[in-house]
Amino acid sequence: MRPEKEFLVTEIDQHLDKSDYVFLTNYERITVEETEALRESLASENAEFHVVKNSILNLALRRREKPDLQDHLAGPTAIIVGGENPSGVAKVLKKFFKDKEKVEMKVGLLGDQAVDAAGLLELAELPGLDELRAKFLSLLNTPAQRFVTVVNAVPQSVVNVLKAYADKNEQN
Repeated sequence: MRPEKEFLVTEIDQHLDKSDYVFLTNYERITVEETEALRESLASENAEFHVVKNSILNLALRRREKPDLQDHLAGPTAIIVGGENPSGVAKVLKKFFKDKEKVEMKVGLLGDQAVDAAGLLELAELPGLDELRAKFLSLLNTPAQRFVTVVNAVPQSVVNVLKAYADKNEQN
């Protein structure tokens, strides 16, 4: 392999090392300003947008023994990698593509599994990492809250009965 090609494959390998997922998109009709806006949006999720050459990406994926994406490597391709929250990145991409109505998602890799564009849109519908953590903590707190409510119910009932008795005696 020519040294220039080897350098490009190594560069894509470095990008692929940044996360357990990679999303492939078509970017042919977006402007430089729109690309910059997308990069800024992705930065909030610690993700990056890189334009790649299809043949070089295919070589890098084959070296990593990833699923064959040859069918999706046609036309201009960009990869999105980085960050720890693929759902959040998918949300950013979905919003951007919906707003611009120019670009579409091609395919994604989550670990060693290929996910089609419809699957990526479903991923965008999942709650974010922070929301899932909040729900989990809520589930952990629920039994303790119910226990406190049950333990507190008996003294509260006694207090209510005494208050009602006191109010009745004041009226008489």
